Amino acid sequence: MNRVEFASLVLDACKRMEDRGMTVGTWGNISVRVDEETFLITPSGMSYGSLKIDDIVMADMKGNTIDSKRKPSIEHALHRMIYSHRPDVGAVIHTHPQYSTAFAIARKDIPAVSEELVQIIGEGVKCAEYALPGTEELAANVVSALGNNNAALLANHGAVCVGGDLSDAFKVAEVLEKSAKTIIMATILGTPKVISHDECLKMQDFVKNHYGQK
Repeated sequence: MNRVEFASLVLDACKRMEDRGMTVGTWGNISVRVDEETFLITPSGMSYGSLKIDDIVMADMKGNTIDSKRKPSIEHALHRMIYSHRPDVGAVIHTHPQYSTAFAIARKDIPAVSEELVQIIGEGVKCAEYALPGTEELAANVVSALGNNNAALLANHGAVCVGGDLSDAFKVAEVLEKSAKTIIMATILGTPKVISHDECLKMQDFVKNHYGQK
C-alpha cells in the first residue's frame, strides 16, 4: 500500500474509535506501521471528525516528521518505541475507555480472568509506572509493561493496544474493555478467579497452533 492508502486506514480507525466510545474529544491516538523505518500517526489536538488524508502525519523511528504539515500526536514517542521494540506490531491504538481507565486510575493490573483475554491479549494486562503524558519516560514505562502482550494500562491515563494490523489492535481494545468491565461486575458478586499460568499457556498454544482453519 502507498501512503494515502495507509492514511485512509487511520482515518477509518479514528471514526471507529469515536463510534465505539473509546475516547472523547481529541484524546487518544492511532498509528499504523508503513515499513521498518516509518509510521503514520494522528495529529496533535485535532478533532477526529475533521481529519483529512493530509492531516495524518508520517514519522520515522528517530522522532522526525516526514513531509507533513501537521504536528504528530504528543504520544508519538510511545508509538515509535513500541514499533522499535516489537517488530510483530503493525498498529497501535491509544484509547481512554471507561472501565480500562478505572483500573489505570487505581493503578491496578487486570488479571487473567477470562479466556478471551488470555487468548487475545496475554496473561493479564499490566499497569505501567506513572509518567507525564508525551514523555520518553512514559513511552519506556509502557513498553516495559507491555512486554510481549498486546495491551498495557497507562497509570491515571488510559490504555494502549497493539496488533499485527488495525483490525487486530481494535479486537484487543474491545477485549480489554470487556474484561475490565466484567471484572468490576464480578467483584460485586464475589472474588474473581484467576486462570492458572499452566492453563494460560495451554490456551495460548491452542490458539496459536490449533484453533481455526489451520
